[in-house]
Amino acid sequence: MRLAFPAHRYRQEDIVAEFTAMCLPGEHPGREVFTRFGRTTGVQTRHLALPLEQYAGLTGFTQANDAFIEVALELGEAALLAALDAAGIRPDEVDLIATTSVTGLAVPSLEARLALKAGLRPDVKRLPLFGLGCVAGAAGVARLHDYLRAWPDQVAVLLAVELCSLTVQQEDTTHANLVASSLFGDGAAAVVMVGAGRAADTPGRPRVLSTRSRLYPDTEQVMGWRIGSSGFRIVLSTEVAPIAERFLGGDVRGFLGEHELDPAQVATWVCHPGGPKVIDTIERVLDLPADALLPTRRSLADKGNLSSVSVLDVLHEAMAAAPPSGEPGLMIAMGPGFCSELVLLRW
Repeated sequence: MRLAFPAHRYRQEDIVAEFTAMCLPGEHPGREVFTRFGRTTGVQTRHLALPLEQYAGLTGFTQANDAFIEVALELGEAALLAALDAAGIRPDEVDLIATTSVTGLAVPSLEARLALKAGLRPDVKRLPLFGLGCVAGAAGVARLHDYLRAWPDQVAVLLAVELCSLTVQQEDTTHANLVASSLFGDGAAAVVMVGAGRAADTPGRPRVLSTRSRLYPDTEQVMGWRIGSSGFRIVLSTEVAPIAERFLGGDVRGFLGEHELDPAQVATWVCHPGGPKVIDTIERVLDLPADALLPTRRSLADKGNLSSVSVLDVLHEAMAAAPPSGEPGLMIAMGPGFCSELVLLRW
């Protein structure tokens, strides 16, 4: 797998200062709160789709979405071709390509616009995914695993592209919009997967053993978008960490137990960096050692929350570390629904 990021990278304090001036002009009473929150997110740097000074000039959804399509195609192609090259697979060997993004709209979808340009076959199967948000990196890996169980001699690719900065609402002074403006970043990731008939024991490349999806009751308003004339208006409640506190420990232990494992036996944790409180909650409910989620914290600090791309960024670091052969790993992500996705791995 490989990742691609925009060339525009900024320190957290510079982004927060610019977005504060843009969203809270003058002597708005929320300026101090926004600035203070920006210092507590755990984020140090972020990549942005556009140069920072251009965001104030975005006049509406049409302009922002046009920018999304242009930058998403550039990053998507770079990540896709780099991932195929790293896997030693030609573009015309890909049988299925799934794309996921929840920060822009494109019809034809991204993979349709990229397919022939990138050298994919005209008969490649396409699976555009929308609406999964932060959970989509793990869910996409899980769904490709399902597909490859039926087609074990085939190749499938997941392409995730998220340009969260382009969804910032300049006239939205709600807490949710200010939190999102302080937390989310931009990037793309591509994961190449092969069925059991093509698989080879390659150091650093995990196998998917099993997956589990979970929807939580009465949580539809916890996270998502309200999409209207101004574009993507964030829905983000304070209930994310409490839901993880209530459900995630039992879900993970039950899932692992079906494979005669418990959290103490998981050598590699590949967790989506939803934010400091969510990371702390996952550590607590699973009784994890202090260093178990360091890759997750590093991803958040270096790049911000990349929505669906984040858990794949953490997976990329885990693969580079090449855990000992035979060791189990667990991928965890949560997102709109409200839901979680668990993917059991073995290196």
